[in-house]
Amino acid sequence: MAEIIQKDGTWAFDGDALRLTPGRDKNVSLLRKELGELVVPLGALAGISLEQGKKSGRLRLRLRDGADPLLHATGGRLTEPHDPYQLIVESDRYGVAEYFVDEVRSALLLDQVPAGPVDAYLLPGPSVPLSVSAGDGTAGFDGERIRLEWNWKTEDAKAAAGARTLALADITGVEWHPAAGLENGHLRFTVRHAPTKTPPKYDPNAVELWGFKKDPLMALVAAAVQARLPHPARAAAATHPVDARPELPSPAVAAAEDDHDALLRRLRELGELHRTGVLTDDEFALAKQAVLKRM
Repeated sequence: MAEIIQKDGTWAFDGDALRLTPGRDKNVSLLRKELGELVVPLGALAGISLEQGKKSGRLRLRLRDGADPLLHATGGRLTEPHDPYQLIVESDRYGVAEYFVDEVRSALLLDQVPAGPVDAYLLPGPSVPLSVSAGDGTAGFDGERIRLEWNWKTEDAKAAAGARTLALADITGVEWHPAAGLENGHLRFTVRHAPTKTPPKYDPNAVELWGFKKDPLMALVAAAVQARLPHPARAAAATHPVDARPELPSPAVAAAEDDHDALLRRLRELGELHRTGVLTDDEFALAKQAVLKRM
């Protein structure tokens, strides 16, 4: 068991999964507190790193593309205070942090976890039911239906249509954008057969966000809905099905080609792990040499 305890939170690794628990410090963001403890399976990780500064540094996890509905729904737009996959580390705990990084990297290497994308979510997303009020409305989700209700700050034409209930079966996409500068953010749902480019201020399927404290909590609603939609990789495969099956080679040739292709894939995976810092130069050289011998 490897563990690091800081004011910002506690990270623990048991060899199979990481438990990320937000701290109780006043500087811990509302989003991370509401999200609570995250259990990240080793297979969802693409890498881990430690960035050291004079007074403090950061542990960072990099997840495989498509593993977490929260990251997919927010599209990389979660800023540092709200990112649950970062941990502020005090400089006097760098030694513990380095040991933690080594333990996780060693496990990734031993389990031969690829760094590439996945075609199914490996994290469940926020639990439901949940309801968040921010910007010009309230968004609630019970696992099957989305409820949008408006407040006194909602634009008149949008509020006049009244509260909306959207069935999950009618939703084809969800996105969350934070407010940036003078541009407002939004939580928007794309409804089947009803695409729109209407600004969020007027869109009855969107909540407009103005950059206030509770805005990031809308990302939890987006993630909860995203977790229950078809995974993007599978949706893409369904959109572009293979029309014809290729002629299959003989079993002996197929076995040899499969083995050779597997080794080539392993080389590519090792290169990616080395590039992203999961493997050191020496670890990469040894692993690469072993694969080349098999080829």
